[in-house]
Amino acid sequence: MLTSTAYTAMVPVRDVARARRFYEDTLGLKGKGDTLDGGYAFDAGDGHALALLPDPDGTPTGRTTISFEVPDVAAEVSALEDAGVTFADYDTPQITTENHVASFEGEQAAWFEDTEGNVLCIHAVTG
Repeated sequence: MLTSTAYTAMVPVRDVARARRFYEDTLGLKGKGDTLDGGYAFDAGDGHALALLPDPDGTPTGRTTISFEVPDVAAEVSALEDAGVTFADYDTPQITTENHVASFEGEQAAWFEDTEGNVLCIHAVTG
């Protein structure tokens, strides 16, 4: 069925230009171009894409919108902080972070927001 098709993840944004600068300049995603709906798309590798979907009345969900798998969460946190990204810290029964990184059985993760308030995550499979 859909297991071998390319996908486009749609991220709702209030200000496409502002979000585009963040995803392109801060996160380093490679732009593909404008979309028919007034948004902007980025190459996500292997034929996949991430698209900024214009939504002037959009309200972020407060939950992770998209998670990027990286080889080393701590190294990526450091690089993104150098680029101006601010990471969230948690101290709850479910999630506790140390130096912005949460460790779970077989995974590490760290969370931050884009310019539109969408929660983004970087994660690594550790076992």
